[in-house]
Amino acid sequence: MSYCLNPHCPQPQNTPEAKFCLTCGAKLLLRERYRAVKVIGHGGFGKTFLAIDQDKPSRPSCVIKQFHPQMQGNTQKAIELFHREAERLDELGKHPQIPELLAHFEQDSHQYLVQEFINGPNLEEELLRQGVFNEAQIRQLLDDLLPVLQFIHHHRVIHRDIKPANIILRETSQRQGQLVLVDFGAAKVVTDSQVPIMGTVIGSPEYVAPEQTRGQAIYASDIYSLGVTCIYLMTQISPFDLYDIHEDRWIWRDYLKHHSVSSELGKILDKMLAVLPSQRYDSALKVLKELHPSGIPVAIARHLQAVSPPLPPPPQTVRTPSPSPSQTLPPRTIQQPTPPQQQRVQPLHAPSWRCIHTLSGHRNAITGVAFSPDGQTLASGSQDQTIEIWRLDSGKRWYTLVGHSNWITTIAFSPDSKTLASGSRDQTIEIWDMTKGKRWYTLTGHQDGVEAVAFSFNGQLLASGSRDKSIEIWNMNKGKRGFTLTGHQDRVYSVAFSLDSQKLASGSRDQTVKIWDLNTAKEVQTLTGHGDWVRSVAFSLNGQLLASASRNGMIKVWQNQQEKWVLLRTLRADDQDIFNIIFSPDCQFLISGGAKGVLDIWDLQKGILLETIKAHESDVFTVAFSGDGQWLATGSYDRTVKLWKQ
Repeated sequence: MSYCLNPHCPQPQNTPEAKFCLTCGAKLLLRERYRAVKVIGHGGFGKTFLAIDQDKPSRPSCVIKQFHPQMQGNTQKAIELFHREAERLDELGKHPQIPELLAHFEQDSHQYLVQEFINGPNLEEELLRQGVFNEAQIRQLLDDLLPVLQFIHHHRVIHRDIKPANIILRETSQRQGQLVLVDFGAAKVVTDSQVPIMGTVIGSPEYVAPEQTRGQAIYASDIYSLGVTCIYLMTQISPFDLYDIHEDRWIWRDYLKHHSVSSELGKILDKMLAVLPSQRYDSALKVLKELHPSGIPVAIARHLQAVSPPLPPPPQTVRTPSPSPSQTLPPRTIQQPTPPQQQRVQPLHAPSWRCIHTLSGHRNAITGVAFSPDGQTLASGSQDQTIEIWRLDSGKRWYTLVGHSNWITTIAFSPDSKTLASGSRDQTIEIWDMTKGKRWYTLTGHQDGVEAVAFSFNGQLLASGSRDKSIEIWNMNKGKRGFTLTGHQDRVYSVAFSLDSQKLASGSRDQTVKIWDLNTAKEVQTLTGHGDWVRSVAFSLNGQLLASASRNGMIKVWQNQQEKWVLLRTLRADDQDIFNIIFSPDCQFLISGGAKGVLDIWDLQKGILLETIKAHESDVFTVAFSGDGQWLATGSYDRTVKLWKQ
């Protein structure tokens, strides 16, 4: 059989020795040597053919990949993917468990790859033939494939489409049973110059890591996909059905049919499958070391000898594993504006703040924490659409407030502790009666999600900032809107009242801080200098300082001089996200919560970074002080709230 490569040929089958298609006349030999025999795969960007190389006496089999976009407008994407796969295979194909690239060329306006043919079933087919895999087979699979992942990650490549269909069980006398990883068409090259932007989502949905669905694949994404492959092979159940979205956890053990899995392997698979990258293995070598705690076998180690640890990925918004929560990290540089200089402080021997309680119960990221001014309770709002009320004396949950229909993004107590306000992506603000523990009424008016709420110190006003670029000022005596402040060119992420309740500061995605006069409902000053989104603003309780923090890791401290705010100093620890800042009640310190679970404590008088605490396993979205300054609360993407004391 000889198969015509013209995508539009109505009868592509031809005789084995034909040189031209009997139906359309197209040339049947590629480069006068490669003859397609049959179609073995197809997709949106083209077809894959089993072929023979007629230029060699043994006429060995090979694989032809032809890119031919099936959807209008995909031509350029197809060409990019073709060139990308050719580059990757040329670099990686020398590994015995990755198909070798034999040729890459264009013919008749189509792009072609010719690869080594791997004879044998893929693991999807093997599963249908033999049934579910047992623990010994899964361990062998991991021993076979983890060195391959270590190899490709060392070459700064992320596969992005690991699944049973892309793993072939080679059937040759020389390499009996060896697994081969194929299809690098979705592979991504990691470069030093990359920035953390949203990328194209590529991969098979059932096997793709959560961060990869947002276009932010990292090395750990391949480890996740390999973990999903393992539990699918052990259960023969769709990975979609192996995750309980209501309980937010994997339930693959419930579907093990005829065998159990040891607790040791189970723990390893669970860590490979962790939803948060920070809780997942960040290298294939680390998985191998846990699979073989007494030492990696010589046969496996031999494959690793030429492979050094993987090169680090570029900065991403997804998070990587970090030290224990109580660890004090090395100090970081602080940039002073005038004159430019860097200082480095010695780390304290132990963190000055100790974690007293870790509060668990939310099913998603913590987006807001607030102490009641009377010092009795702590409230925490979450992306799980609930607010939990915790008792400070015991660190125990008291009750739950439910009412929003989308993420809760922000919460704030009134000065008398009787009222709690919560803002949400559902575009509403709920007002809760804390004396009764239930919803009181709803404020509506924003045209997009609410990102920030704050009470005035006299309790008469509530300010709300929104993704609709506006700020609403609500009259809490009447429970209705007072007036609207407009002027920001993008989302408003943070609002804060001055001590006298006469001024309001707002931080925006437009990289500015605006000061508003609430008596005239007008903007009186715009503060510039941030090079990225301003996520958080805060006034000191003495009314003399204003702090603003932006996504690029910069904190600016402004001083009130004759009713004008002037820059006092710029603090910068690094270029990682800062999500929230707050002054200590005594105005001596500034606390900032940021990426990778980091909590920074700054000395305001000296303008130096006193210490860095690894507070959480993932981003610290929100921080709050109790009124007496004795307690510090932090909320994180890791779904926990922590209470700290000095």
